[in-house]
Amino acid sequence: MKNVEVSIEACLACMVECEKCADGCLTVKDHLECVKLCRDCADICALCARLCARGSKFADSLCALCVKCCEDCANECSKHDMECCKKCADACKKCAEACKM
Repeated sequence: MKNVEVSIEACLACMVECEKCADGCLTVKDHLECVKLCRDCADICALCARLCARGSKFADSLCALCVKCCEDCANECSKHDMECCKKCADACKKCAEACKM
C-alpha cells in the first residue's frame, strides 16, 4: 500500500457510513442483506484502519479483504434508493480504491 494515510481516512469514512446505513436499514423490509454487509464492512474497515495506523505486518492482507468487503457492500447498497445506501455505496467504492493503492 502506497498511501497509508489515504487508506486510513477512507476506511474510517466508510466505517461511519456503513454504520449509518445499517442503522437506517434495520427496519426496512428486504434490506437484511444490506444491514449484514454494512455491519461486516464497518468492522473490517475499522480494523483495517487500526492495522494500517500501527504498521502491522497483516495490514496488506486485511486491506485485500477490505477491498472485497467494500465492493460487495457497495454492490448491495447500490440496489437501494435510500440516501444512506447511496452514501454508503459511495464511501465503500472510495475505500476499495484507496485500499487497492
